Amino acid sequence: DLQICQHRAPTCCTKKMEESYQAAVRRERTQSIQALNFELKYMIVGHITAFQEAFESLLRFAENRTSSLFETAYRPMAKEAAEPVKELFTDISLYILGAETTVESAVLRFFDSLFPLVYSRLINPGITDLSEDYTECLRLTRQDINPFGHYSKNMVTELSKSLWASRMLSQALSLGIEVINTTEHAALTKECSKTLVKMQYCPHCQGLTLIRPCAGYCLNVMRGCLASVSELDAQWREYISTLEYLTNEMAASHDVEIALTGIWNSINEAILHAQLNGPQLSATVDKVCGQPKQQEGNLSSDNIVPVKEATADTRTFVMAHASLNNRRREFINYMKRSRTFYASIAERLCDGDLVMRDSSTCWNGEDVV
Repeated sequence: DLQICQHRAPTCCTKKMEESYQAAVRRERTQSIQALNFELKYMIVGHITAFQEAFESLLRFAENRTSSLFETAYRPMAKEAAEPVKELFTDISLYILGAETTVESAVLRFFDSLFPLVYSRLINPGITDLSEDYTECLRLTRQDINPFGHYSKNMVTELSKSLWASRMLSQALSLGIEVINTTEHAALTKECSKTLVKMQYCPHCQGLTLIRPCAGYCLNVMRGCLASVSELDAQWREYISTLEYLTNEMAASHDVEIALTGIWNSINEAILHAQLNGPQLSATVDKVCGQPKQQEGNLSSDNIVPVKEATADTRTFVMAHASLNNRRREFINYMKRSRTFYASIAERLCDGDLVMRDSSTCWNGEDVV
């Protein structure tokens, strides 16, 4: 009553043993593919972690630099500006990790929060009553009167260009893990299980436990079994090319490191622009939002403080920058070597102990040849 290992000679197998063999080949094949995938998956996961760590380090550096700008040059509003600064860098981090947000919304939200502070602490430092309604009016007015000139738009453009590739790379790496996980658990068809049993275990039914499959026979069986997986070859090659393009984009002129560390300078230029246009801004705001309560003596011009380079640990930036660049290079070189991963999966599974090497006899599915 054997279904797979039918042979003219006497046999020591039963139908139940054939079923056990089918379970064994399914388990072994999954383990073999997992072993092949392990190095590739380890490399991608390692790069995701390293990329995020280096990126977080750069973000912290840029955030500290921006905070120190307020502490050194714009002390009257430093304490209140801390929260908008934190929110801005949190939004940027979430954008990189693929959240449903945009660089533009993050930057413009920051400048919406900044304008009431600049207006009440620097342009009109005599304002004593900053009610919620008046603050909200200032926030909304910013969108109409554009107190920060072209600097806010320039910051959006610069960050969008440089962070786009980082966001795409982060999403692409996650997609790579998803593809590998899916192929690991690709179910073997019933027909495939039978051909694998015939190749690996039917010799045992004849008492030939040491004989192994012929190399060509193994390749034919594996290619048939893994046809659906090897169909990924063209898409996988395209995926590697996309990773290469994105890493090159990140290292190109719109460098993410330069854009992030330049945030403080863009904010400084924007605040200076608003201060220099203080009288015109005040006249417009008074018409739209009304006049708030003020102390005597409004000396707005005295609040324009020449800004010094924000002091921060430059070594942190240099190390994070070098780490990110080195990781990119190592990673893409490794991934380029894995271009043929799905095309050669059958060859790799038949390599090693599975087939007979350097021997004149092997199993061809029917007999020893």
